[in-house]
Amino acid sequence: GEEHYNCISALHKSMRGSDENASLYWLARMLEGGEDPLYVARRLMRFASEDIGLADPMALTQAVAAYQGCHFIGMPECEVILAQCVVYFARAPKSVQVYKAYSNVKECLRTHTGPLPPVPLHLRNAPTRLMKNLGYGKGYKYNPVYKEPVEQDYLPEELKGTDFFKEQNM
Repeated sequence: GEEHYNCISALHKSMRGSDENASLYWLARMLEGGEDPLYVARRLMRFASEDIGLADPMALTQAVAAYQGCHFIGMPECEVILAQCVVYFARAPKSVQVYKAYSNVKECLRTHTGPLPPVPLHLRNAPTRLMKNLGYGKGYKYNPVYKEPVEQDYLPEELKGTDFFKEQNM
């Protein structure tokens, strides 16, 4: 019932607030109450990217490993795997930078009027002679063959200069 959602919310917010004791309490309350450990593990994967993100990119690896561990061995043995992950997350630095940037991209797409801008020709794949003749892939600079960073546009012309990592008013 409602308590299911209240407990997962409390776990999420306790980890976000870096309270490892409260995080363990809410985890144990859920698991001891019969919660599916794979549900908790799925939520931890979301938390890894939503709340920790680039502040600790290994958090997602921790979450996926916890999910796999729970899947492989089940309860009650997997409780310590989840506990380790929850404490790791509570102690981890937090960043919502990617979460906000992706939200800005979605807002840009939702509020765009008219057809979406085409993929620039130099970024298009050219598997056929016709596509090559139409200019697909022409002028593309293959970054790995350059010693220095390559100056090249990757966004459509009308979005040139857009920085989704800054607050947007799309």
